[in-house]
Amino acid sequence: MKHSIKKIFSNLSLLLLLAAVFAGLGALLSFEHTNSYIKIDNLNDQKRIISNLRKLSTNDSELILIQLTGNGTQLHYEIGKLKTLYKYNFMEKYILSNSKEYLGDLNKLSSLTTKFNTKALAYYKNKDKKEIKKKEFETSFYNLNKQLNLIIFKSIEYNKIKHNIHNKITFIAFIVILLIAMWYRKRLALIYEDLLFLYNIDKKNHTTFSEEIDAIALRMKRKVVTSDNPTMLDPITGINNLKGLINSYGEKKSLKESNFTSVTTLEIENFSKSNRVYSQEFTQSILKKVAFTMSLHEQSADVIARTDYNQFTVILSRPSKEQSFKDIDIIRQSINELKLKSSQTGPITITISGGLIIKPNNMSLDEALRKSKKVLLFSKKNDSNKISQIRDLAEDEL
Repeated sequence: MKHSIKKIFSNLSLLLLLAAVFAGLGALLSFEHTNSYIKIDNLNDQKRIISNLRKLSTNDSELILIQLTGNGTQLHYEIGKLKTLYKYNFMEKYILSNSKEYLGDLNKLSSLTTKFNTKALAYYKNKDKKEIKKKEFETSFYNLNKQLNLIIFKSIEYNKIKHNIHNKITFIAFIVILLIAMWYRKRLALIYEDLLFLYNIDKKNHTTFSEEIDAIALRMKRKVVTSDNPTMLDPITGINNLKGLINSYGEKKSLKESNFTSVTTLEIENFSKSNRVYSQEFTQSILKKVAFTMSLHEQSADVIARTDYNQFTVILSRPSKEQSFKDIDIIRQSINELKLKSSQTGPITITISGGLIIKPNNMSLDEALRKSKKVLLFSKKNDSNKISQIRDLAEDEL
């Protein structure tokens, strides 16, 4: 059974989204965890404040009044902060559902705080019935402190429950992401094997994993390539002839549409039908070595062909015009460096003249070939063993 790449990537996208949801939930729980520390610190601060108010010096009644008023206001402010924090305790609100209980505890805390502030003010301000007021003050302190402890203990219990939930979610998220990674790592590896198979369509003993690659492979096998058609090959060198050049260019021109396409006609100097210095066997050996040297520099989107007796055409696809010229000149130099020896003349050096043009997208291949040959004629007349460009021709005409 073949698997659909589209379906695999669609499912992978959904599972990655699920993993992102788990990660988001983990971040939310971490945020709540931080809030729980803030809440405990807040409650402990309130305990510290009421403990300090319990031990005020009674010497300066005016200073005591300022402290009672300021700290009483601070206590209510801290309770307001607890209510604000609870708005972001999503787990407690929606999972533990303790809104009614928690807000009830805070309201009771607020009421006891108000009572505590009243009793503290009555105790420190009035000197009448000191013992009675002190007893009432101590009772209000005890009740308020007890309520603060109760909220702290409940918060600790809530935190334990949330921590357990957090641990379970983290563990589940780890297992899910691990399984996704293992499952899809294997599938992506099989898809990559299919893609490698497309590089070598004649590879044996490969069973395609994906529907899309299988369909592409079948179409590629049905498609006649230049190497399968002898009429498109030069019988001596084994590379394309003119017909093969046109066909190969049509097959490859869409491979790198963003690149510059250069068309170069190369001609072996002093090597023509009318000037046959060497035997037919040696001539063919030269042509084969020149063609082989060119093929060593051929990239996937390039096309090389023997288009006349001593002429070759090279179509390069490169990121820049400068790179096209540089690479074609490297081919020329490589041909110059061939070590050949003739029985008639001894060691020989093969020299090459060439005409290079950059083909615009709106120019036909036939027109590009004609212009390239025109530049070649200029090169042969003016410079030996050199690649000329169309701008050299233009400068000469000026």
